[in-house]
Amino acid sequence: MEQAIRAGRVAVDGQVVTTLGVRVDPELQQVQLDGKRIEPAPRPATVIALHKPPHVLTTTRDPQGRPTVLHLLPKALRRERLYPVGRLDFASEGLVLMTNDGELAFQLMHPRFGHEREYLVTVRGPEPPDLARRLRQGVDIGDRRPARTRRAARVGRDWQLVLTEGRKRQVRRMFEAVGMRVTRLVRVRIGSVVLGDLATGAARELEAAEVKELRQAVARAADSQRTGEPRQTL
Repeated sequence: MEQAIRAGRVAVDGQVVTTLGVRVDPELQQVQLDGKRIEPAPRPATVIALHKPPHVLTTTRDPQGRPTVLHLLPKALRRERLYPVGRLDFASEGLVLMTNDGELAFQLMHPRFGHEREYLVTVRGPEPPDLARRLRQGVDIGDRRPARTRRAARVGRDWQLVLTEGRKRQVRRMFEAVGMRVTRLVRVRIGSVVLGDLATGAARELEAAEVKELRQAVARAADSQRTGEPRQTL
């Protein structure tokens, strides 16, 4: 390639380049070799697991200047154009996935694919004796249809909930509907990805095997949608 550049065979945005070491952004500038455009090699999808602290927005920018999940990423990852997969409300904490793969993000977020999200919830207030059953069967939170959990169980002093949909502030609204108040909410799993011992505010890139498992689950859910078979959630 150095010989091709010296020979004047390389052009950037229509201008022939003969100097070595010229920096270009292949996503914004057009590079040609012998008059033919060179397309940048497709980047493999990046998927990040992030432990969001409370009072951080699950978005990439905020007009009011409040901290967002993007601010928690190392500078090198901020350049990857990563976007959060779904939302985790401002006061809540725990696992957030971020990716530059739009199709993967869409299929993980959409409730029709039935991917599980698991939460540990600390609550206050008088507890109804049949609370687990009510959460599973569905409670009225003011939407067109009741909100329900796939699983609801006591874990020590907290509640463990598994949902396959993500309406706005759904967990908090479900407990409010039965007369209780959430004091802490931690998301500990999305599909097959678990929060584990990832420190608060820290991020890690998913390994290839983890991304493959996510993709396989997405593919199974999409196939079930097409065939009408019962979907297998993660």
